[in-house]
Amino acid sequence: MILKGTKFQLKVWKYLRTIPKGQVRTYSQVANAIKKPKAARAVANAIGKNPYAPKIPCHRVIRSDGSLGGYSGKGGVNTKRKLLKLEGILL
Repeated sequence: MILKGTKFQLKVWKYLRTIPKGQVRTYSQVANAIKKPKAARAVANAIGKNPYAPKIPCHRVIRSDGSLGGYSGKGGVNTKRKLLKLEGILL
């Protein structure tokens, strides 16, 4: 799959592919993992622009307070909840 996006988006999306099935990360954890610890909002924006959902599993990223946040894929947050439930994650 050839990904198209900004350099930052590609970095975020590449990291998302490393999150194991059945696990979640927060936007802040993703920011820290890509060595941009103050960029949690930018990470959220990059994830929100992911046109490759669910192949690039942005559904595995949640807010620090444990809430779901958004989902750019078809069906929005309801689909995110269903995908996480299929992976054994109940929020």
